[in-house]
Amino acid sequence: MAAQNEILSWTSQDPRNSTLFSSYGVLYRFSTELNAHGVNVTTLWKAIRTNKEDRVAKLEWAPNGGLGRAVIGKSTFPMADLVRKDSRVPETRIFNGPDGYLYAWKPSNNATNDIWLQDQNGNVIAFYRPIRPVRYNIGDVYGELHFCRNAGAGVVMHPPLMDTVTVTAMLYRFVITFGL
Repeated sequence: MAAQNEILSWTSQDPRNSTLFSSYGVLYRFSTELNAHGVNVTTLWKAIRTNKEDRVAKLEWAPNGGLGRAVIGKSTFPMADLVRKDSRVPETRIFNGPDGYLYAWKPSNNATNDIWLQDQNGNVIAFYRPIRPVRYNIGDVYGELHFCRNAGAGVVMHPPLMDTVTVTAMLYRFVITFGL
């Protein structure tokens, strides 16, 4: 199964200022800064070629540090829409993907404490795996984001969904860490 996964190492315990990279280099970077209005804004940047990044998403945090609003592409909506609680399963967060389907981040309860991302049919299409910190020249790695390329409809690596998975994985880590 590992050969079918794209694995990104994830730096930093604070996902709002972190980098996701593989042996090919940096793919995503979260950067949080204070804007002119005094609001913390996290930007997700995606490497498109050497020394060139595109903005994928902008997350404007609430003044109290809670969830604010997300801007992904031309769409603006509450961040909470990307990590809605599922009352049926504790610590599960659901969201609608760019394809309109429902996805759910949930604890796997397996030996490695993976956090699974399941599609509407229950297929695990990605997962976050916390790891013991490992030092790299780019930073200390605290987890891995695995994309299961052939799972479900096999579209998790397509840009709109892959970008949304990355944003929601960061938000899931944040809300679970801070009990939101």
